[in-house]
Amino acid sequence: MTDIVDSVEECVDRAIAAVGKNLVLMAPLGLGKPVQVVNAFYHRAVSDPGISLHIYTALCLELPPPGSGIEASLSGPIVQRLFGDYEELAFIKPVRSDTLPANIQVSELYFKAGSMKNVPSAQRNYISSNYTHIARDMFDAGANVLVQLVAARDTPDGPSVSLSCNPDTAVELIQMYRDSGRPHISIGQVHADLPYMENDAEIGTDGIDVLVRNPQYDKTLFAVPNTPVPLQDYATALHASTLVADGGTLQIGIGALGDAVAYSCILRQQNNSDYVAALKALTHQHVAAAGHSECFDKGLYVSTEMFVNGMMHLIEQGVVKRKVYDDLALQLGLNSGAITPAIDGRLYDYAREQGLVPARLDERSLARLRYWGILGNDAAMAGDALSIGGRIVPNDMDQAETRDAVVTAAQGLELRHGRVLHGGFFLGPSDFYRKLRELDAAGQEKICMTGVRRTNQLLLDYPLYCAQRQQARFINTGMMVTLTGAVASDALEDGTVISGVGGQYNFVAMAHDLPGARSILCIRSTRGMGRQQKSNIVPFYGHITIPKHLRDVIVTEYGVADLRGQCDSEIIKRLINIADSRFQPELLEFAKNHGKLERDYRIPFEARNNTPERLKQALAPLASKGLLPAYPFGTDLTDQELALGASLRKIKSLSDDPAQFISASFKALLHRGDESAARPFLERVQLEHPQTTRDFLLQQLLLMELEERGLLKVS
Repeated sequence: MTDIVDSVEECVDRAIAAVGKNLVLMAPLGLGKPVQVVNAFYHRAVSDPGISLHIYTALCLELPPPGSGIEASLSGPIVQRLFGDYEELAFIKPVRSDTLPANIQVSELYFKAGSMKNVPSAQRNYISSNYTHIARDMFDAGANVLVQLVAARDTPDGPSVSLSCNPDTAVELIQMYRDSGRPHISIGQVHADLPYMENDAEIGTDGIDVLVRNPQYDKTLFAVPNTPVPLQDYATALHASTLVADGGTLQIGIGALGDAVAYSCILRQQNNSDYVAALKALTHQHVAAAGHSECFDKGLYVSTEMFVNGMMHLIEQGVVKRKVYDDLALQLGLNSGAITPAIDGRLYDYAREQGLVPARLDERSLARLRYWGILGNDAAMAGDALSIGGRIVPNDMDQAETRDAVVTAAQGLELRHGRVLHGGFFLGPSDFYRKLRELDAAGQEKICMTGVRRTNQLLLDYPLYCAQRQQARFINTGMMVTLTGAVASDALEDGTVISGVGGQYNFVAMAHDLPGARSILCIRSTRGMGRQQKSNIVPFYGHITIPKHLRDVIVTEYGVADLRGQCDSEIIKRLINIADSRFQPELLEFAKNHGKLERDYRIPFEARNNTPERLKQALAPLASKGLLPAYPFGTDLTDQELALGASLRKIKSLSDDPAQFISASFKALLHRGDESAARPFLERVQLEHPQTTRDFLLQQLLLMELEERGLLKVS
């Protein structure tokens, strides 16, 4: 039975009593970290050198750095408004400054992209592991304290616990320890605002050892603000969305590209003619040649490691609506069209043929049929007969009278427990959490948070998952792709870890194991600006995440390269065709010099104009209609903050090109805008009375930027 306490300090005491002072603590990635519990363990180890504390976790959430000068003036109030009283992890700053006490070690299995690039201690202690292997690896590492942020509901038997945002590895780890008999303790910290997710995430009243519940610990949940989607990402996402088949399965990741893919699918559904026109302009060919453009009449099913905000919008917009069922016979019948979800005579006969409805019912088969909704909750055994819909009928499922009673009682009803989404963990903006908190019974039934051993692989039930994950499209991002199709997604060639493998390798491998599936890796064609700009399609690279023998589909803003089953020369041609045209000549020459392409090969004419200017022109009609919003799923920023942020980013980018910066500075100094109209903007970033030459120049550049955005009058 779960013990309930009201102090994180008592949790530490319980843990030491259970496993001793050699504490190996495992905390989930992202939102599921119980910050106050983790900090209590950290502070106890700081004060007691006799304790050995090794913290294993991933994706540590940090408040944005305050910056300095005008950046701090802009970001400070935003951070305060969005993150409120969020308490940060106590070990983050010592990790960054390499000042952790000798008795404390922190190992992450996945970094927030780029966050630990220049942190030697984090780089040294990083552990690379496929996400489906994390529970195994942590068990082998001796993790003996399992901590997690949880949701709870009061019941007559005590608080019922939901693993909510992170059932991804917790259920598996808890079960592994219970089966092993090894000393351990599991601790859940209740948060009042964490959505209570049912189904696989609900572990009941005795699924955890210690539950700490104290309103003082209910600090602001860490919400990840939506990021702006640049035109480049919209172009990539539009291409990728044509690969998604109606009636299929979808997985996408977090960030601007993930949001862009979700939005592109919504655009395809809600504004199909505009969607098709944009694709024609982007591809210079009839859209049918590129893939799918039809509306989602059957809808999609989602099987994903990460449940992101964009997926909730896909559900709301009727794109994600295809239900799957955890019964192979039912799923195969739905796939073939032999049945529909409606409980009718056709479904009854099919279920009888497949043995789902046995010749005679017992309590076990009765419960199973009630679960699927084929029988109502009031159906019961009545001696040697059955009570169905108020009628007493023979317990002989081949009798016409019994069949009629079942079909009549279920008239107008559908199968129960169909899921439109299985997800391993969720993380997103605050309104995403609110929607999850407000799910009604039907919404809870459709969404199932579960373990990554289900979402990221096929091993638990290959026949069922193959039946459910029809025409699967696993859409993820990479940093660079080599000319032979290998992809770098997690680290640089010098060994510097940028993020982590996470589930990407699992999804790529699954795409090759799952009939009809495809792995789609979206890669921005270039990185950097001005003289620092480089191609992300490279001749070769000294680190890879996805080896070339698993190459499948690569998408850039300039198109789709289907690499599966192709020879090296064809792969190189297809990748060069979707590269930025400023880098195509050097890629072509490299391939020819190394014997990978024939000397007389020429890039097709239609692929020689892969430029940002062409993208802007092709997507101008969509942009003019407001169909390519900077924030497709909304933002917590005000209009003033958005305008200032965009203008300051533009000014900052000028510094990468001295010639442009000087030119813009002279232009800004030659005229003055309406400073009275600009006063609210200038006051927000403390530039209304510049004290230095630098601040005066920034003021003038900002005025010019705001004028060009139509926010100020030009005098």
